[in-house]
Amino acid sequence: MDPANVVGSHPMRGIDMQYLLAITTDESVPRPAPGEPGFDEMRQAFATYGRALAAAGVLCDGGSLQPSASATTLRLTLGEKPTVTDGPYTESKEQLAGYYRIEVDDLDAALEWAGRIPVPFGVVEIRPILLVPGPDGTPTPVGDAATTG
Repeated sequence: MDPANVVGSHPMRGIDMQYLLAITTDESVPRPAPGEPGFDEMRQAFATYGRALAAAGVLCDGGSLQPSASATTLRLTLGEKPTVTDGPYTESKEQLAGYYRIEVDDLDAALEWAGRIPVPFGVVEIRPILLVPGPDGTPTPVGDAATTG
């Protein structure tokens, strides 16, 4: 890919940026399950946050992930047959627990929204989505640019 054609690898004036807010938590720390004390409050806090993102017009999508033990990993090596294994890519207590994809003016706005995610512990990684010119010239995520036009 020609770097001169990449319009979204860094914030640019006049172009809304898309960011992935990747929520990582320690899976060894117990969290409430459905029916347990605190579960409904946690669910409500995330629902309220999601509604705020939607009301502000910045939410692209998002979701919670099942525990890493439910993962299946496909390892790809050039020239070799893909290898499928049960479990996460990394063996670590800290695992990706959920994400939001948002479209905001700049990194400062993404940081502000990330700081409002109602997680009591963990890490939120904020990463810009790579955008390239779509068929009509509009900045478009790479995967979307390949499927439109």
